[in-house]
Amino acid sequence: MSQSSYNQVWKDAMSELSSLLAEELPPVPIPPQRDRVVFFQRLATLYVRYVQVFRQLEEAHNMLVHPQKRRLILLLLKGVMGRVLELKYEMVEKEFSEYHYVDDILHALKLTPPALEIPIPYFFVGERSKETEERKTMVLDVLNLADGSKDLDTSMDKVMTEAEAIKIIQMVERAWQGRIRAKLNKDVRFSNFDRRHRAKSAGSAFNELAAIRIQKIWKGYLQRKKTKIARDEEMIFLGMVMDPKYQTPLQAEIDAQAIDTSIRVRQKKHEEVYLNAIDAILKQIRELEWNDMAKTMKNQIRQWFYECRNTTGLFPDYPTVEEGGSAIIFAEKTPQQLVEEIALQEEEAASKSKAKGKDDKKAKDKKDKGKGKGAEDDDEGLTMMPSAFLSELEVANKRYEEVWKTRNESENFTQIHEVELIKEEMRKIVEEEVRLQVDEEMREELAELKLAVDKEKPGKQKGPKKKKGSKGGKKKKKEKDLTPDRTLESLCEELVQQGLLKRAKNFRMQDFLGDYNYLGTTLRQNDIEPMPSLLDVRQVLSLYGILPLGAPEVHEKAPLIKSILLVGPAGVGKSMLVHAICQETGATMFDLSPYSTAGKYPGKPGLAMMLHMVFKVARLLQPSVIWIQDAEKMFYKKVPKDEEQLEPRRLKKDLPKCLKLIKPEDRVLIIGTTKGPQNSDLKSMCKMYGKIILIPRPDYGSRYILWEKLIKKQGGKITNALDLTSLTKVTDGYTPGQMVQVISSVVTKDRINDLTKHPLTADDFIVPLGKFEPVLQKEEEALKSWYAKTPLGKRRIKAAAEKEDALLKAKDAKTKKKK
Repeated sequence: MSQSSYNQVWKDAMSELSSLLAEELPPVPIPPQRDRVVFFQRLATLYVRYVQVFRQLEEAHNMLVHPQKRRLILLLLKGVMGRVLELKYEMVEKEFSEYHYVDDILHALKLTPPALEIPIPYFFVGERSKETEERKTMVLDVLNLADGSKDLDTSMDKVMTEAEAIKIIQMVERAWQGRIRAKLNKDVRFSNFDRRHRAKSAGSAFNELAAIRIQKIWKGYLQRKKTKIARDEEMIFLGMVMDPKYQTPLQAEIDAQAIDTSIRVRQKKHEEVYLNAIDAILKQIRELEWNDMAKTMKNQIRQWFYECRNTTGLFPDYPTVEEGGSAIIFAEKTPQQLVEEIALQEEEAASKSKAKGKDDKKAKDKKDKGKGKGAEDDDEGLTMMPSAFLSELEVANKRYEEVWKTRNESENFTQIHEVELIKEEMRKIVEEEVRLQVDEEMREELAELKLAVDKEKPGKQKGPKKKKGSKGGKKKKKEKDLTPDRTLESLCEELVQQGLLKRAKNFRMQDFLGDYNYLGTTLRQNDIEPMPSLLDVRQVLSLYGILPLGAPEVHEKAPLIKSILLVGPAGVGKSMLVHAICQETGATMFDLSPYSTAGKYPGKPGLAMMLHMVFKVARLLQPSVIWIQDAEKMFYKKVPKDEEQLEPRRLKKDLPKCLKLIKPEDRVLIIGTTKGPQNSDLKSMCKMYGKIILIPRPDYGSRYILWEKLIKKQGGKITNALDLTSLTKVTDGYTPGQMVQVISSVVTKDRINDLTKHPLTADDFIVPLGKFEPVLQKEEEALKSWYAKTPLGKRRIKAAAEKEDALLKAKDAKTKKKK
């Protein structure tokens, strides 16, 4: 697609965004909605539409090369991401579920389920700041150094045991005896062959010669074939030839990759030229327009002095720096209005302290009302929560309409920066610099005028009164730095050596395969809570884990999620998702699992030092992910005897304290994974983890996609001989991890070479599957019943019970009317 095509994508996205803003910010406020179903339908419709705008803006920002357009699109993109998260938070609060099924809305908007897929913006990793890039490079260097030294140490320090030595000697001895036996058999066979053929008649000599010739040709062909295979394997091993399973892509794919690469190069080039132009134009404006700006500002301020003098009879007080200085003078207001506004600000500051006591009393009265609050809210109606992103989106949308909507770019074929727009932006910066200097000079001039005309001696100008903290309030303790003299590099080296700072494996969210839950809406209409599909899990984690970690502005203003718990059977992909979140956001991964912390930093001082180092480095290298594998061990009701040495509960008290210290500006996320949460204290675990995500075993659609994609990825071919439908049906309960192991054991190099003669069949996978135990329906139901005891699960059960009671009351009312 050309740049004009992506400009059209941006235009379409802005058209939809304008209509969304008009709906969300109407002139007259929207009245509260009493019907919860209707209110949720409105929320879900807004969510789906915002996701479509998000996808379009992400595509436009990814492919456009105009630097000024990309800056505005980035601002819009972050605002839309934040609004999507706000709507998701509200949907969860209103439906009491992490998963939502909106088939009716998709049908009304003429969309398909893939339209709900959350895209991962390229700028999360591809356009990081230089400082962040340098820190991440330093961490990679430390990890590479540690990996190299570990390999060297293990090769030097490894000592062979007696059993291993005996085994090697036996193997060599048996191989030597086998070679001798083979040589003797060969000699005996050839001697018998010669004796037998000498006794034959001369007429058989021709047949013997023909047979030898045929054997020679056939053996030569086999040997050449083996040699070619060995040579190909050697070339692949040396990296001189591409492996057959990584076949050369089609020409269309090659062209698309070349276009993407050229666009990235053009984006960097245009960005460098744009930054150089900013420096040059800023310098030019300072040199040429500084004096004129200062002169104009002084004349305007002097005129304000005289107008205030003529109106009020006195010269005004000059606005302080905290109030904005002369910036409030240049607002379109009369001198009388400005004087009244300044007086009002002083009166408000004085009245706030009086009103504070009354507000505190009202707040206490509201708390004393107790449990009747929820019912009152329902009676009053449901309203949208205030948004932190709508105002920014409105400003950015206004900027688009003023500058880009009707702009003629027929002559800007190369899509370079617009000089006039840079001058407008730089003039504002220079005006601010000039204003600060002019304010100092005009304050002195005003003081001289007051002294000369009104005989008023210059005194200290009163600034806005500072708010005094309440005496009874407790001061928040600042976190004490236990390592003030240590560098970041030394802390990273120690954490790597202790195994607490690790390299994330190369997984992506797209590698978490699955299908959509097409029956979710139908089941909920029949009051049956459906199990989420694997793609539902992927979408939720993209929202909760990737979007906030990738953009600092989104993390600061969106609903804060500090911790996530992934619950599911072994092999469903919990660890893979943790690594994928780190890769997609470029996050640093820390490991505080019980097996990683066992025997390290003993005692309370050691534990405090370990947590301090982890969280300090996590903040400095943000975004960061702190992974806790086997999270249930930390909240054991009773520690098993075989795990007492691990001390799994040593972080139970201190880690939640560290969690409370995470602020919105700290892009640090704690992710726990567990396969047996039933053994833990539910109340403590729910306090620790703000979001609990249940990952089920794959359903039929997900298993079909997993078998197909994983076999192809391993190098196998799907033919008519392989009945995927039957294979998917008989593998109910098997997890993606088990499928990967089975496919890697079946689809080997030798099997790939033999596919032309013996294609893959379903029977090839049945025998290896017998080595694994599937996840039974009882285990899944146990996890589901445990999840129903969580706060969100309890709220959903309560809402369902209230709905049933309302239906029964409605039926009773109808029957009474009939009587």
